[in-house]
Amino acid sequence: MSTFSERLAARVAAVGSSTCVGLDPHLERIPGIGADDGPEARARVVETFCLSAIEAVADVVAAVKPQSAFFEVLGAPGVAALQEVVAAARRAGLFVVLDAKRGDIGSTAEAYARATLDDDGPMGADAVTLSPYLGPESLEPFERRMERGKGVFVLVRTSNPGAAPWQRQHGLAGAVAAWVAARPQGAGAVIGATLSASEARHWRSTLPDSWLLVPGLGAQGAGPEQLAPLLGASGRTLATASRSVLFGAPGSDPGAIRERALAFRSAVASARALSAGPERPPS
Repeated sequence: MSTFSERLAARVAAVGSSTCVGLDPHLERIPGIGADDGPEARARVVETFCLSAIEAVADVVAAVKPQSAFFEVLGAPGVAALQEVVAAARRAGLFVVLDAKRGDIGSTAEAYARATLDDDGPMGADAVTLSPYLGPESLEPFERRMERGKGVFVLVRTSNPGAAPWQRQHGLAGAVAAWVAARPQGAGAVIGATLSASEARHWRSTLPDSWLLVPGLGAQGAGPEQLAPLLGASGRTLATASRSVLFGAPGSDPGAIRERALAFRSAVASARALSAGPERPPS
């Protein structure tokens, strides 16, 4: 069976780009949602919007990253919509990273792993984001899924303003990075794109063979110059943009989303041109 890393590399090679579009359906920005609509009506609009976005970008980007919270806020209809969005993305050949940031231990962690990754579970995503604050036992149920070709992206170093004292000064980021580095075929790291260039280079050198999921591009302010230090020679970087692709001028119809996805793809290609060292295809 192919590993998570091999499957993601194959998808990147097939589409010719290591880009990922985050499916963050902000209700206030999606056309067609009325102020008085209930959860079921809103969930139908959200599902239709995301399915249209998937169709628009399926041959342009390597992956999509549905943000679970924006679906869960709609209750059971929203969770049902998320299930259909994940299934549709996989049918379209996209690699699906479920952005759920789960983090617990024991039977609860096992239930989270079954729910998010198992093919006979409700989601069946290719990978899921995890919060490792409770320690390595919170990752063990997900590690067992790596043997079945599934993967995880573990929060290592995020770029929100309050993250540094916890993640760097208290050593959490380094400990988690070591866990990820020991499992390059099944585990990747979330590294924010808006870090300083020196810190970005530090994490890329710490995790030379691991996949990095890099949010923060586009609406959060990072561009090719910030992404370049995170690319490295391995090619194992999945660059992510969400709001800047889904929303913006001239609108959020599938054609406009596709054009913005193509522009994002070009920006990532520019970052590769800026990055130091020879590039090789991800393996």
